Amino acid sequence: MTVRNDKTAENTRTGEAATADDGAAGGRAVGSRAPAFARRSPALHRVWQAVVFLAGLAVVGLGVVMLPLPGPGWVVIFLGMGLWATEFVWAQLVLRWTRRKVAEAARRAMDPRVRRRNLVITATGLAVIAVAGGWYLARYGLVAPWRLGGR
Repeated sequence: MTVRNDKTAENTRTGEAATADDGAAGGRAVGSRAPAFARRSPALHRVWQAVVFLAGLAVVGLGVVMLPLPGPGWVVIFLGMGLWATEFVWAQLVLRWTRRKVAEAARRAMDPRVRRRNLVITATGLAVIAVAGGWYLARYGLVAPWRLGGR
């Protein structure tokens, strides 16, 4: 895989001009998107990568904490992955794979048979909840469950 420098349109390994097929699917090349000042010096580029990695780690960690707690956990995790993808090829590849899978799932969900099945399951679930709620109200009224013992 050829890694392309997007700012100068050159391949970073060979120094030659980049071609249209250098990028992966979607036409966007993989590799670092660090600013020019950070790419000039290898040491500064490593520091830049470390800062991007730590920032992405903090965002992903916050997203993992939000999974069981209130908050958009998966959205924050993917934002952290997007931050990593600005600098690391592995994160770019993971995001591309994720986008493909989400697009595939959305396409499958739009299939009329799948939509019909999902609507039937949802309607059945809502009916069961309504019947259970009606039974509870008929049996106990609007009494809180922790006060049933006094009845």
